[in-house]
Amino acid sequence: MNQQIMADDLREKIIANPDVLLEDHDLMRALVGASETGAGGNVVDLRSVAMDRLEARFDRLEDNHRNVIAAAYDNLAGTNQVHRAILRMMDASTFAQFLTDLTGEVADILRVDAIRLVLESRDNEELNNDGTTVAVMPENYVDGYITLGRNMPARQITLRPFHKVGGSLYGPRAEYIKSEACLKVDLGPDHLPAMLVMGSEDPLQFTPQQGTDLLTFFAGVFERVVRRWLA
Repeated sequence: MNQQIMADDLREKIIANPDVLLEDHDLMRALVGASETGAGGNVVDLRSVAMDRLEARFDRLEDNHRNVIAAAYDNLAGTNQVHRAILRMMDASTFAQFLTDLTGEVADILRVDAIRLVLESRDNEELNNDGTTVAVMPENYVDGYITLGRNMPARQITLRPFHKVGGSLYGPRAEYIKSEACLKVDLGPDHLPAMLVMGSEDPLQFTPQQGTDLLTFFAGVFERVVRRWLA
């Protein structure tokens, strides 16, 4: 009687959680061995079940392996892009050439559709947003643009969808921009904050889930180059 109660209890536990049985290598070997020696009609051949599970695990591992390799290639490609853009940016012999390269070859290397440098000014008479490479905007504009007017600190790198907020920064291309990167730039203690904005027609080029390490590095080099010209 006790053996029957124990058998019923064990049976209920296995039915309630069959994965425990299938994931126990010793139990699987014992059951497969019993099946091979013909232990009766009540012993189920679990080899096909075990093989299916192993194949499923192998497929998951293979998918993970592919994803890791793809991510590594993407990261390498992104690193090469940023390095090439930085080298081109540092080749300029004049500030005018620097600005021309910024919206030309640098933008092409980074595969973005629009780039603008935003400078803040305390003199309202000097404001300028005529669609050229540099936009001169009022004091506190940079933080307000990055945070969308919310009461929160402005991060150095912000990646997000673009919903035509402040679309005048991109001029006539604003209607085509779907995502943007906002890089807050420190030009030194004697200057107000600045910002480099990159706009893309691809809605997935800049998303909040992406890493920011490469753009943080790019922003650090960019602000040092601009400081040199402003000096």
